[in-house]
Amino acid sequence: MDYVWSPWRYRYVSTGAPPQGCLFCAKGSPEGSAGPEQAGREQADRENYVVLRAEHNFILLNLFPYTSGHLMIAPYAHVATLEQADAATLHEMMRLTARAEAALRGLYQPDGINLGMNIGACAGAGVAGHIHMHVLPRWCGDASFMTTISETRVLPEELSVTWERLRAALAAR
Repeated sequence: MDYVWSPWRYRYVSTGAPPQGCLFCAKGSPEGSAGPEQAGREQADRENYVVLRAEHNFILLNLFPYTSGHLMIAPYAHVATLEQADAATLHEMMRLTARAEAALRGLYQPDGINLGMNIGACAGAGVAGHIHMHVLPRWCGDASFMTTISETRVLPEELSVTWERLRAALAAR
């Protein structure tokens, strides 16, 4: 067995059990972040790695990223399929996807961008009952031996740093 020593990850892996119920409903809920005027909203969004809130969807960092900058766009409504989402939600999701793509290109200068949805557990969805769009930067050669042989990803940036950078970049767009 091989070991990769990464002490900066301890804070992340030791923060406790995952939330009960739907991850996206919990992070998108108004309890910890209702109304832009509330002082607790930014802190709740920082803790949940929510980088942007729009009318029907929000953008957050993936806690298990493939690369630095791996974002997800999820609707506030708990819907399992695109067919169940209303037109305004889907339209905004695509606008936010384009906005996220532009922010990632500006910050990370990737060689490409992966966009995708896994709808349903057998399609690979980690949260099968709530649709979400993945947006992640990719570079030629980023699938090194660590990823392909060791099933390990090396990220050069802590999630808190990524959150700060992407929050600022998305606010500017």
